[in-house]
Amino acid sequence: MCRSIKTLREPYTSDVTDDDVRAAALQYVRKISGFRAPSARNAEAFDRAVETIAAATQALLDELHLRPVARDEATP
Repeated sequence: MCRSIKTLREPYTSDVTDDDVRAAALQYVRKISGFRAPSARNAEAFDRAVETIAAATQALLDELHLRPVARDEATP
């Protein structure tokens, strides 16, 4: 659905920042709302949705239990 949202968990990426999480939430809200930038009337709801989704995303990432990634030690 949102091709510009990147995977935010290991092994796909490391050192995920708050900005990464917020950018993914913003892309999601833009996609589902159909607004790149909301009107003044919708800005509060739009911003609240971004913050709510960012918080839920961070909670998910914090709670995921991942298996260790097997790494070939011979590969640089």
